[in-house]
Amino acid sequence: MATTSSASPPLSALCSPAITIVDQNNASTISTVHQDIIETHIFTRLDGPTLASASCASTHLHALASQENLWTNICHSTWPSTTSSLVRHVISNFHNGPRSFFSDAFPLAIEPVSFGNSSENPPDLPSEIISAVDIYYKKELIFSKVVETETVSAWFKCSPFRVDLLDPKEAVSTRIPNPDKDDTCRYLEEDMELSWIIIDPIGKRAMNLSSQRPVNVHRHWLSGEVQVKFASVVGGGRIGAATELVQCGVVVTCGGSAKGEMHVREVSLQLEDMDGMYLNGKESLVMLTRGMAGKRGRGKKRESERKKEVEEFLERKRERKERKMRREGTLDTLCVAFGVSAFASSLLFLLFR
Repeated sequence: MATTSSASPPLSALCSPAITIVDQNNASTISTVHQDIIETHIFTRLDGPTLASASCASTHLHALASQENLWTNICHSTWPSTTSSLVRHVISNFHNGPRSFFSDAFPLAIEPVSFGNSSENPPDLPSEIISAVDIYYKKELIFSKVVETETVSAWFKCSPFRVDLLDPKEAVSTRIPNPDKDDTCRYLEEDMELSWIIIDPIGKRAMNLSSQRPVNVHRHWLSGEVQVKFASVVGGGRIGAATELVQCGVVVTCGGSAKGEMHVREVSLQLEDMDGMYLNGKESLVMLTRGMAGKRGRGKKRESERKKEVEEFLERKRERKERKMRREGTLDTLCVAFGVSAFASSLLFLLFR
């Protein structure tokens, strides 16, 4: 979708008569527009998907749309966290710089890569991952942070995987009002957006784990804090295993303040399998690496697709739980039947001995 500022002059006013007036006997083409006009006044008004589509129209536009500064500005405007010196340096090492980063981070990861039969030891696991996170409320940036996470220690590999962006006693003030309970949840569900990009600086790949808009908002019955959940689903585990599908859940916890505004008190990421168990560091790293190396979608209808993925995951999780309960119920019945049979056999033995 192209975005145009209402205060900006129309494109026709920026073009000279020699450029805009074309002989009626000749076909009007984009090549009649001066290169500086295209670069400065047209391409700078486009978002990433529209610019990518424009670059496919002709070799001339492809060359103009491949300018690194265009994609750098798009990345910075789409994800303010990419303006940090660390992320800028990492993006500069991608194959096509910011354009490659955008093509990784904007569309959905639709098909994870396969590492063969072994899911336990896939090659080239990153030695660290970088989280670039941005949170918006009513299109206004309220939180932006970049965090590095080492992935080689034994503690990381064996402990439950969790990335926390805030310390336990840290809070970020916002302009989100804290009205009555129902209004708070409704406003956050409608107006809060989040982007959580996981970056592999060694493998030069990235993936956005967020559903962009919340999949669930609820208020804690005791503390009164509001928990906003964003989620996406990645695959790649063995078929039939609990990790065949894994939910990447981001929880944003907001609490009230004395001034009547809400503070962000927690922003965390965890990976959950279909048995409801949280993955440890090594298992999570395997799944994230598969997702980053896999295929991407076209970036259209991201919110609806993410929501559909999460609903499918929850349905698969519910069905798996029901099957497990049925198996356990059958085993319980067999155990009871065996105990009754054993007791009856013992009783008969004592009666007729």
